Amino acid sequence: MKILVVEGEKKVASFIKKGLEDDNYQVTLSHDGADGLDLANTGEFDLIILDYLLPKKDGLTVLHELREAGNWVPVLMLSAKVETADVVTSLNAGADAYLAKPFVLAVLQARVRALNRRKQDRGADILFADMRIDPVNHRVWRGQTEIILSGQEYTLLAYLVRNAGKPLSRAIIAENCWDNPIDTFSNVIDVYITFLRKKVDAKFPTKLIHTVRKQGYVLKEG
Repeated sequence: MKILVVEGEKKVASFIKKGLEDDNYQVTLSHDGADGLDLANTGEFDLIILDYLLPKKDGLTVLHELREAGNWVPVLMLSAKVETADVVTSLNAGADAYLAKPFVLAVLQARVRALNRRKQDRGADILFADMRIDPVNHRVWRGQTEIILSGQEYTLLAYLVRNAGKPLSRAIIAENCWDNPIDTFSNVIDVYITFLRKKVDAKFPTKLIHTVRKQGYVLKEG
């Protein structure tokens, strides 16, 4: 597995590189956003670890430009900014996971392994109503229309589909769809359900994602 680490603090970057190489990953380092973006767009990486605050071009801008260019390699965002709004902004921009600084190396390694497992998920297409999910390439269609999702949106939708017809509480969704612990009393899950509804339901006559009062959410037809 080839990993690009874009981290402005050279000591932190070296610390991450050594820890990942101990897990037998191939690691390329970059110390500014402009260079990191060039490497991400020209190299073949399985994962990008991207700091929020970078010289020349900040991590959020790098992430936006990657996604706008159609580069959907998984991204783990690092940042000392830990407010819920910052986490949501990063995930909404297309990050697949978020890890607050300072962090324990073992936690970073666990996040990387989790993202790798998610990327390597294998199985037959999942069908529900007029929706088709390709779990190998993490692609989604309704009818003939492909729906472009971020990594976190895909994870949430796939979980809803695999549990179609079953009301799911926010706590259960958080436990099964988020690598980082989240406060289930925050609005992060509600925000992501809104993201999914805009992409999966808004343009289609049959709505699939429904709110279950005092319980959570359920995927069902009608």
